[in-house]
Amino acid sequence: MDQYFVPPVVAADPEANTTDLLIERVRLTPDDALFAVPDGAGWRDITAAEFLTQVRAVAKGLVAAGIQPGDKIGLMCKTRYEWSLIDFATWFAGAVLVPVYETSSPAQVQWNLSDSGAIAMIVETADHFARFDEVHPDLPLVTTVWQVDLGDLDKLAASGAGVPDEEIERRRRLAKGSDLATLIYTSGTMGRPKGCILTHSNFVELSRNAAVAMKDVLAGGASTLLFITTAHVFARFISILCVHGGVKVGHQADTKQLLPALGSFKPTFLLAVPRVFEKVYNSSEQKAETGGKGKIFRSAAAVAVEHSEALDAGHVPLGLKLRFALFDRLVYSKLRAALGGRVKYAVSGSAPLGHRLGHFYRSLGVKILEGYGLTETTAPATVNLTDKFKIGTVGPALPGVGLKIADDGEILVKGINVFAGYWQNEAATAEVMQGEWFHTGDIGALDSDGFLTITGRKKEIIVTAGGKNVAPAALEDPIRSNPLVGQVVVVGDQKPFISALITLDSEMLPVWLGNNGQPADLSLAQAALNPAVLAEIQRAVDAANALVSRAESIRKFVVLPDDFTEASGHLTPKLSIKRAVIVKDYADTIAGIYSSAPATEGVSLAH
Repeated sequence: MDQYFVPPVVAADPEANTTDLLIERVRLTPDDALFAVPDGAGWRDITAAEFLTQVRAVAKGLVAAGIQPGDKIGLMCKTRYEWSLIDFATWFAGAVLVPVYETSSPAQVQWNLSDSGAIAMIVETADHFARFDEVHPDLPLVTTVWQVDLGDLDKLAASGAGVPDEEIERRRRLAKGSDLATLIYTSGTMGRPKGCILTHSNFVELSRNAAVAMKDVLAGGASTLLFITTAHVFARFISILCVHGGVKVGHQADTKQLLPALGSFKPTFLLAVPRVFEKVYNSSEQKAETGGKGKIFRSAAAVAVEHSEALDAGHVPLGLKLRFALFDRLVYSKLRAALGGRVKYAVSGSAPLGHRLGHFYRSLGVKILEGYGLTETTAPATVNLTDKFKIGTVGPALPGVGLKIADDGEILVKGINVFAGYWQNEAATAEVMQGEWFHTGDIGALDSDGFLTITGRKKEIIVTAGGKNVAPAALEDPIRSNPLVGQVVVVGDQKPFISALITLDSEMLPVWLGNNGQPADLSLAQAALNPAVLAEIQRAVDAANALVSRAESIRKFVVLPDDFTEASGHLTPKLSIKRAVIVKDYADTIAGIYSSAPATEGVSLAH
């Protein structure tokens, strides 16, 4: 199959905008909790009606401050309740929000605000303000700045007390479905970020259709704890979908506090990138190892995967059922409790999850609904559903979305979720739009049931000197699942063989070292030279090589003495590698790989 379209299940309303989603939610369930905020050791609920009251109050403050319909307001704030409050208040004031990642450098802040034409800025912390202030002289249009941590939202609400309700109602109705709802800047893995024009219809129609398709996930009593940055389209869409669906949302931006927050909030579903699921698994394995129960954990994990695969095959043998029941009491129940005890589903995106993890979590009782999308598709284009589910795929298209595979394997998307182009960049828009079809730049395939599988990025395909096409993800993803590995970048374009740059996971490293009889206080640079560490990395590389042909296999690798981070400029805010930047910055290291002795299996150039 090379083309697949799922008709919308909700009739389109070209007059509707995002504020209508909240108005309708309050009409349906005014007294149900829509959000919960930290309150001591627990959480305090905020009902739909209370949220609407607060939204209108902040919107009045924006109006009183001189914000006009269509004005753009920058927002730099971590994932917290106030993010959604500001988001909807901006829409109720008739304005447009321009998110800025809280990890952005001053230069990135300057670009987002200047390119969008923002006239005001909301920051969360003094640190955010300092980064903005550094480039404020280059932003003459930005005349007003508010800081959340200084109580400026309360001050805004107080200052707008004299603005009549009728003015807010008039303003919130101004935008039609085709109008600009937000400008979200791409994370810039390939050059300067571009502003994606997402319309009100993108959010409204996608939310209404996705809510029907994902009705089991969003069913009555559903709740989720958001920890992915809301500045990214993935969490932004889910937060809007939850307003539409009446799902209670909590926030915890500090991942070090995630497990305690999960324990107290007890969500029914999670939103995460695969790296989070890998880290939960790896930390659990290393914790078991530390307690002398590593063998039991690994046996339990193997049984979990085998059990899930048997479910797909249609028959679970009695012996497997008994072993599964034993490990469910000994191991799986404890992991479920660590996630809060109520999680039934998890939505995963931004990178491939991996066969093993999908089956492991499914047997745990957590069905990971892997999906696929980009900023340009308002997040999801496809997602596995509770009743249409295949591990290893990113699911079928959502209602209102069409998929097509081009002759060269590129995935094309059309439908209610496709953006309206790049802001003030017609040339870039023309590059990716062919009629109504958006060219994603990703390579994939559709099966006979319409399920999509991603095989790599078109621009990332490596062509060796021998003419072999290699998709880096096929090698990188399995290696990255090793607890010692932080990131992997496969290289070898126009080279005689494939190699890899590998970093160590600084959080997992000391635990692994201690569990394997090594000094637990080794630095990253020292560990990169440690024979036990290199042997473990070699095992991970060997396992990945077993999945591909010899021509595609990694023949050499380098363990780097540092890590790739957002701060170093090598990762995007959603923790994707900036491949072009890494290849450029480590050009000498890569050159060293190919200028040394001929490739031999198991050779490492750690330094």
